[in-house]
Amino acid sequence: MDDANIPTEFDVNKAENLKWKTRIPDLGHSCQVIWDDKLFITTAISGNKEEYLKVGLYGDIVAVDDTTVHQFKVICLDKNNGDVIWEKLAHEGVPRTKRHTKASHANPTPVTNGKYVIAFFGSDGLYCYDMDGKLQWSRDLGVMNAGPYNAPNFEWGFANSPTIRKDRLVLQCDFLGESFIATYDFKTGKEIWKTKRDEISTWCTPTVINVNGQDQIIVNGYQHIGACNFLSGEPIWWMHGGRDAPVPTPIFAHGLIFINSAHGRMSPIYAIDPKAKGDITLKANETSNEFIQWSIKRGGAYMTSPLVYGDYLYNLKNNGLLSCFNAKSGELMYKVPLRPGGGITASGIASDGRLFFTSEPGDVFVVEAGPEFKLLSKNSLGDVCMATPAISEESMFFRTQHYVIAISKN
Repeated sequence: MDDANIPTEFDVNKAENLKWKTRIPDLGHSCQVIWDDKLFITTAISGNKEEYLKVGLYGDIVAVDDTTVHQFKVICLDKNNGDVIWEKLAHEGVPRTKRHTKASHANPTPVTNGKYVIAFFGSDGLYCYDMDGKLQWSRDLGVMNAGPYNAPNFEWGFANSPTIRKDRLVLQCDFLGESFIATYDFKTGKEIWKTKRDEISTWCTPTVINVNGQDQIIVNGYQHIGACNFLSGEPIWWMHGGRDAPVPTPIFAHGLIFINSAHGRMSPIYAIDPKAKGDITLKANETSNEFIQWSIKRGGAYMTSPLVYGDYLYNLKNNGLLSCFNAKSGELMYKVPLRPGGGITASGIASDGRLFFTSEPGDVFVVEAGPEFKLLSKNSLGDVCMATPAISEESMFFRTQHYVIAISKN
């Protein structure tokens, strides 16, 4: 979003360019969603005094053993001052699955169309409210254990966020069971169609694009990257070549679909022609074919979605290595250690010729957009940050471990 006039420098602890800061109870990694003057967020409140969270780079696959009753809440804030407009208890109970030590029980980001807002808590339900907080409908989609495919006894928690298009809600639910993609009527919650996916656990959010007048749902995955017809769920194109714990959301820019992942021996980035049909999987020695314009086998990100701004694609790995590519050709422009030591979960955003990248400890790196690397500033949120920020009008909003924070020029 350009013309946002976001400050290049700020410090929350010193209240420099801090507009407001509102404490959110307990733990959630969902991003804030804004419509007009309303900001929506979700959280899961443990029966313990404070939920355990371990951030940084580490390889443990263990889950948090917390069997206390949790409160799953949807909260609406005034984006202008941070005041709570309404707070609703969507569900109360012991979580039906466990979560990774780095995850929360409120990972999926809510979605709104300006009339309704939908919050998704994975195994603990799907809930639709009107903009004033009145519950319209809810659905129980059953237990969906999203854990590593090679260690099914470990549960990591659900994170696939819903997407909307026109009057439909789109859900990609990949887990250790009968994975599926489905659409629902946004107003009533009625299922329109549901298609089975031959897939292991993923933590990916689908993207909907229009190709020659036809809406397509684009999905990331391990066994199945592809597109399906928005109206029917019928497959359009598909491919193998993702990694075994995919997280990033596909994005669409410059007439190309960009998909990345990184877990295991490969960490690919693919630039795909949306007019693709059938099986477009690359052969072992290929980096491009009729429908894959370019790709790299190593260098994609594990947690963050790619950022395309202007002519360039920016890819930030969880070890802190930032790469810049020509989005159309795949030419590498630079690769620099933005944050040595890593610890990156939030995806980057851009405005007014600047890129904003947030680390887990809460440092926000501001980088000049373009083919040459230039760090403009490093700023502190004063709190752990796992969620991607948002920009609305002349403010930037961050969801941290304990707060929602609004930054703007004082």
